[in-house]
Amino acid sequence: MRMILSLILTLSATAEAAIPTVRLMPALPKLAFDRPLCITHANDATGRIFVVEQFGRIHVVQNDPATGASSVFLDISRKVRTVHNEEGLLAMAFHPNYKSNGFFYIYYSASNPRRGVLSRFSVSTEDANKADPGSELAILEVEQPYGNHNGATVIFGPDGYLYMSLGDGGSAGDPHGHGQNLGTLLGSILRIDVDHRDSSRAYAIPKDNPFVGVQGARPEIWAYGLRNVWRMSFDHLTGELWAGDVGQNKWEEIDLIVRGGNYGWNIREGAHAYRSVATEGVLIDPVIEYGRNDGASVTGGYVYRGSRFPSLQGVYIYADYVTGTIWGLRHIGGKVTESARLLEQPNNISSFGETSEGEILVTCFDGRIYLLEADP
Repeated sequence: MRMILSLILTLSATAEAAIPTVRLMPALPKLAFDRPLCITHANDATGRIFVVEQFGRIHVVQNDPATGASSVFLDISRKVRTVHNEEGLLAMAFHPNYKSNGFFYIYYSASNPRRGVLSRFSVSTEDANKADPGSELAILEVEQPYGNHNGATVIFGPDGYLYMSLGDGGSAGDPHGHGQNLGTLLGSILRIDVDHRDSSRAYAIPKDNPFVGVQGARPEIWAYGLRNVWRMSFDHLTGELWAGDVGQNKWEEIDLIVRGGNYGWNIREGAHAYRSVATEGVLIDPVIEYGRNDGASVTGGYVYRGSRFPSLQGVYIYADYVTGTIWGLRHIGGKVTESARLLEQPNNISSFGETSEGEILVTCFDGRIYLLEADP
């Protein structure tokens, strides 16, 4: 742990030289969106990207700088709760077999009661650029005690299962102790099988989930002890699951998520004590963390596996929402071997995404979509 903290506090000149600086280039210079906070593609060889707006709309657009228009793929703005700044339409993922089944999944805030909803929708049978708004199938609903800390990321893993991050339920300091409570889905990362269903659920539980059969534990949980994971992603080469967990008062952290892992919240914030209580078992250290002198809300990113910038290969790219700073690190043999500040820019970075070719896209609250490029 001390070695990790040393890397956090002092970045070597060698590391700064090894990982190139980057720049943000407008990917769609003729278009702007309203609070875009998720961007993805359908892996269907069409060259389209899908931009999720917080207030409940999803736009589809051709990934071409010359593109001058987008179309609304889905509008559920009347269903989406946006009372709190952290509520809204938060995440989207396409089924791995989208080309054949037309299924995609979203996670959004809803009211009466205040809750998060994971739903499946289908593409229209008449127009590939339109979803069928009447096709909604609610998969999972999670009551949300407060308006903040909703998470969320929805992604499919290399195993074909759906992974979803959920915040600790909100307020401050996790007042209900959700982070260390395996009896609640809050403060956890879930892993579910959306291609099958149990008798009492609209999904099935993978048999190798770590808490299957554990008394009092929710079998959906893959990992826990997380405050509010804002964006996670799989490394396409290694299969590792990376996550950015937003801190409470002092520390923002990047984690490698493992089966059954306990990441310490609210006993710890990052690698530091938050409450003086005894705990059983191992608490997993962050891969890296940074303090409030460098930012205030981490945005998790991606390990670069594109082809345009060989110097970025294997670098995990992440950012701070508040400051707009972008960092990169290399993680080899279980430790951070290089880390560097790659770019300082003023826009709030709400999310990262990928093109179908593995190039990294960035959404900012100036409404623009950017392509991340390495400097020569």
